[in-house]
Amino acid sequence: MKKRRPRHAPHQKHARPCCVLVSGGLDSIVLLREALRVHRSVQPLYVRAGMVWEPVERRALGRLLRLLRHPRLKPLRSIEVPMGDLLAHHWSASGRGGPGYDDGDASVFIPGRNIALFSKAATFCALEGIPALVSGILSANPFPDGSPRFLRAMERALASGLGAPFRITTPFRRLTKDQVVQRGRDLPLHATFSCISPKRGLHCGDCCKCKERIDAFVAAGVPDRTRYARKVGANGRQAAGGASDGSAIGRSASRVTRGRPTVRTRLAANRATSSR
Repeated sequence: MKKRRPRHAPHQKHARPCCVLVSGGLDSIVLLREALRVHRSVQPLYVRAGMVWEPVERRALGRLLRLLRHPRLKPLRSIEVPMGDLLAHHWSASGRGGPGYDDGDASVFIPGRNIALFSKAATFCALEGIPALVSGILSANPFPDGSPRFLRAMERALASGLGAPFRITTPFRRLTKDQVVQRGRDLPLHATFSCISPKRGLHCGDCCKCKERIDAFVAAGVPDRTRYARKVGANGRQAAGGASDGSAIGRSASRVTRGRPTVRTRLAANRATSSR
């Protein structure tokens, strides 16, 4: 007689615990929820490297974790991977001359950051007995230290050097930012933070990461409740505390002004999309 397999509770479907690299961004909260669906326990891990946006990002992350409370979500842990000695004059550490609105994804490359980050995060995992590190790398990631080839090589080297089972998983590798927004549309996405040049604790609305965020909400057709440091005004920029209010404006609002899409046109397009 064939033995019946024991039935498992949903959270036992994948018994392996994991560690999720988190920031305060859109990807992090959605990634954490996805991980909670398939892992026995989820350890969020924040890495401090001395970047200018970290104080604001860390506060946002604290709020998100309180909102996402779950019995299998462990308390946040943080590790230090200081890069200031190497990047003292880099925009990410100095806060000067950072990428602008139209500079694109490649402009935010921070040399060596992922190499240092994965090395120390893997050591944390080995000490905690966690065999899997989860990263929210997306399909548009253009960096050499975010490629599948690099990650597999890093995974093998770290497992060998630590003498412990270790995997780096990237479940969002085939997703775009707007697809992540779609997946998390029921989550408090407005409370996330993904700006490299915060102003008064808010998204600046004028860096390439803010552009990526604005574009993602527009493409996903999800209302953008994010507060930006500048509100839409006569000059086409944001003034203090502005946010998209969901009112209908029409597709014509997405036209380019002086050859460059402004926060005003992006948010206007978002309102038009969300009103349908």
